[in-house]
Amino acid sequence: QVQLVESGGGLVQAGGSLRLSCAASGIAFRINDMAWYRQAPGKQRELVAGITRGGSTNYADSVKGRFTLSRDNAKNTVYLQMNNLKPEDTAVYYCHADFVKTTGGFSESWGQGTQVTVSS
Repeated sequence: QVQLVESGGGLVQAGGSLRLSCAASGIAFRINDMAWYRQAPGKQRELVAGITRGGSTNYADSVKGRFTLSRDNAKNTVYLQMNNLKPEDTAVYYCHADFVKTTGGFSESWGQGTQVTVSS
């Protein structure tokens, strides 16, 4: 199984920046795609940004140009740099990973979530 530990959330003023980290640990043959999702109160969880093992990224339209997702495969860690934050970015941010199990087959894991609050 793979465990995901997130860090870097907090309170920031509009226009400010935060950097989220998500470190994967545990036993897996290979960690494939990783992503950040977010869920605001009363709303559905949505994809913020995703990255393949090879480094290809995709972003929600609402964060393009402001957020940058990167990964370090040697550390099994992804980083979400969030700049020019807006109050509408306020949400609990969750890390997600797809991985190949050592016994074969695919599985997925979610982090516990980290709160990001942007004040106006």
